[in-house]
Formats: sequence, structure tokens, C-alpha cells
Amino acid sequence: MMKRRTAREKALQALFQIDMNQSTPEEAIENVLHHQEHDPYLSDLVEGTYAHIKEIDALISDHLDKWSIDRLAKVDLNILRLAVYELKYVEDVPANVAINEALEVSKRFADERSSKFINGVLNHIKQMIQ
Repeated sequence: MMKRRTAREKALQALFQIDMNQSTPEEAIENVLHHQEHDPYLSDLVEGTYAHIKEIDALISDHLDKWSIDRLAKVDLNILRLAVYELKYVEDVPANVAINEALEVSKRFADERSSKFINGVLNHIKQMIQ
């Protein structure tokens, strides 16, 4: 079993592929695993986010100040999607952990401004969900 941070990073890559190439969740997971053993948390993140994408995108859209979801960088959007999925649907991940993990992943895959933006959006969503 992989560490949850690794699962989140691979889930981000899979969601990005789904977004860009219209891959199925199964194909995208297979692509990011590179013949590694399947990880249940990775599958849950990708398939769960994909299954709830309309709801998640609506929630993100509602919390974008003077901004539209179409204008977000795809990496930022998918980091937000993943974190919102964890905030709303994964019961054993505390809200602050979901947000901190999203910020750590954004430091690796996005830029510094993205981290601040992602933090702001997720904190607004967290307040609404709780």
C-alpha cells in the first residue's frame, strides 16, 4: 500500500489525464501506476472525484471570487477537486489534513500563487461544509 500523499499525487496526475485526454478513471489509474500494485486509496480518490465531479465543480465555482472555473489552470482545478472530494466524502480525513495535503501537492505540481489561491478557496468551502 502506498502512502496517502503518494496516492494523492498519483490521483492528481490521473485526474489531469482524465481532464486532458478524456481517459476513463481506470485507464488513468493504470497509466499513473506504471505496473505498480493497485492502491485502494488512489482508486477511491480518482473514482470518487470522477463520480462526484459535477457537484464538486459546482462547489468550487460557488467559491471562486470574480473568477470562473474555466479560467483555472488545470493542475489547480484538479488539486481543488481532489481536496473537495476528501473534504466532503472521505470521513477519516480531517478537513485540515485534506487542505494541508492539497497545499503540499500544489507546492510540488503548481506555483506559489496557486498554493495561496487553493488555500483560500478550500478554507471557504470547508466553512460551508462543516
